Amino acid sequence: MAQTKKLDFRVAFAMNWEINTQNTHITSSHNQTWAGIRIEAQVSENETIQFDKFVGVTSSLNHQPDQLIKKAEEKALMARTAGFEKMLAAHTDRWSNIWLHSDIKIEGDIAAQQAIRFNIFQLNQTYTGDDERLNVGPKGFTGEKYGGTTYWDTEAYCIPFFLATAPPHVTRNLLIYRYKHLEKAIENAQKLGFTKGAALYPMVTINGEECHNEWEITFEEIHRNGAIAFAIFNYIRHTGDEKYLEEYGLEVLIAISRFWAQRATWSTEKQKYVILGVTGPNEYENNINNNWYTNKMAQWCLRYTSESLEKIKTSNPTRFSAILDKTNFDFEAEVAQWQEISAQMHFPFHAELNVFMQQDGFMDKEQKMAADLPAQERPINQNWSWDRILRSCFIKQADTLQGIYVFEEEYDTATIRRNFEFYEPRTVHESSLSPCVHAILAARIGNLNKAYEMYLRTSRLDLDDYNNEVHEGLHITSMAGTWMSIVEGFGGKRVTNGALRINPIIPNQWEAYAFRITFKGSDLEIKVSQKEVQIISHAKKTATLFVYDEKISVEPGAATSVQLKSEYNA
Repeated sequence: MAQTKKLDFRVAFAMNWEINTQNTHITSSHNQTWAGIRIEAQVSENETIQFDKFVGVTSSLNHQPDQLIKKAEEKALMARTAGFEKMLAAHTDRWSNIWLHSDIKIEGDIAAQQAIRFNIFQLNQTYTGDDERLNVGPKGFTGEKYGGTTYWDTEAYCIPFFLATAPPHVTRNLLIYRYKHLEKAIENAQKLGFTKGAALYPMVTINGEECHNEWEITFEEIHRNGAIAFAIFNYIRHTGDEKYLEEYGLEVLIAISRFWAQRATWSTEKQKYVILGVTGPNEYENNINNNWYTNKMAQWCLRYTSESLEKIKTSNPTRFSAILDKTNFDFEAEVAQWQEISAQMHFPFHAELNVFMQQDGFMDKEQKMAADLPAQERPINQNWSWDRILRSCFIKQADTLQGIYVFEEEYDTATIRRNFEFYEPRTVHESSLSPCVHAILAARIGNLNKAYEMYLRTSRLDLDDYNNEVHEGLHITSMAGTWMSIVEGFGGKRVTNGALRINPIIPNQWEAYAFRITFKGSDLEIKVSQKEVQIISHAKKTATLFVYDEKISVEPGAATSVQLKSEYNA
C-alpha cells in the first residue's frame, strides 16, 4: 500500500503468480519501500521455466481504503484465472484498434516515422478517456516532474489529437473534467478578488485547486482560461455535439467570460480596454501589459459566449432559463458589457513593421536574433540570470504566433508570413510546446524546410534528448503537437464554417505519408504522395470535405484522388 501525505490518497498493489515447476524454494521479504518474493528453482540443461506474474492495482478513487488490498488481490487472481494468453489477446485487440485510427505512416524517412509512432504510442498509453475524473499530465507516467498535475497543455495540444483519432467520449470526458472543477475555478478567482461567479481555472492542478507556487504564473498566465473555452468550441465543431453546450459548456463559458470582463480595464489614454500585468505563453516575459494573445483570447471568449447564449436561448429556452437561474446571470446587462469590451479591446500593433506586437513594450527591448546567441549560452534558461532573460527579446515558445495559429482563418497568408518571419527568428524554442506551432505555420506559408526542421525537433525531442532532460520524464503533451505538425501542418487539416478542409503538402524528404481522422462521425484516411492526394472513406455515410477549396464527396468504402498542389496557400 502507498499513500500520499496531504490528502491520504491510497494505491494498493497485489501480485499473483505461477511457475511451471514444483522444484522451487520460495521466500518473501519487504521493507518501507518495497515488497517482494524470491523464487529459487533447480533447472536442468535444456529445461524451460515459465514464470507468469499477475498484478492487481486499486486506488481510493474507486474503493474504500479498508477494501483496497482485498480488491487488489481479487484483481490479481482474476488476471491469473484468465491467464496470460487471454490477457495478451485482449491487450493486442485494444492496441490494434488504437493504431488503426491514430497511426501515421511515413515512407522514405525512417527517423520521422520512428518519431511519430513513438509519440502516438506514449499519448495513447497515457490517456484512454474512460474516466472523466482523470486528465493528462505533461510527463504522463514516465517521470515525477510536475507531479502528474494538469496544465492548459491538455486543451491546447492534446484535445486536437484525441478529437481526430479517438471516439468522441474521450474528448468529452476531458471537458467534463473541467466542468466538474468549475466551482473550484470560481473559488480560485474569489481568492484573487473576483466576484459574481467569475472563474479562473488553475495553471496547475489535480483536484481543481491551484497547485502552482510562482506568482507570475499563478496570477498572470491567465490565457489558460481561453484555452479551456476554445476547447469547448473545438469539440463541438468537430463532433457536432451541440448538446454539450447545453449540458455543461455554457456554464463554463459564462464563468470564464465573467472573469475576462472583470480583468479588463478601460484605458482613458488609449480609449480602449486593456489587460494589465499578465504573462503570455512566452514565460520569458512577466508582468507585461496587453499580451496580444491573451487579449485576443479574451475578446474571442466574450464573443463566443454571447453567441452561445443566443443559440441556447433559441434552441432550448427551458435549459436557457435554468442556466440563467443557476448562474444568477443578467442576460441583457452582462452581454452588453461583454460586447462593449470585445469591440473595444486594445491590440498592440507596429504600423511600420505591419505586425502584431507581443505586448505594449516589446520594441523597447534590444532586438536580437536567436541565431546570434553563442552556442555555449544555449539554452539561455540554464545559462542566463532571470533578470537578463526577462529584459531580452528572446521568446521561449510561440506567443503571438500561438494566437495566429488558433485564429488562423482571420488572417491572409501575407499577414501570417510577416508575423512568422518577425517572431520565429527571435524564438529560442526552449519549451517543448514551441516547435509544433511553428511547424504548422511554416507549412501554412509554404516554408517547407522550416516546417520539416521544426517537425523533427518536436518529434525527436525525447528520442534524441535535445534538452538533456529525459531523465525527468517524457514530454507527453508536446507529443500531441508532433501529431498536429503532420496532420495540421503538412496535411493542412482545418475546420472552418462547420466543414472539414485539407490542403496537403509534402516535404521533399518523404516519398509519401498517410493519416486517419474522424470528423462528425466520418472516418477518413488521407494518403499524400509527391504526385497526388487520395481520400479513402471508412465512414458509414457519404463524407463531404474540401480539398484545396474544392468540395469533394466520398461514398462509404470508396476512394477519390486529386493532384497534389505543392505550393498551395489558402
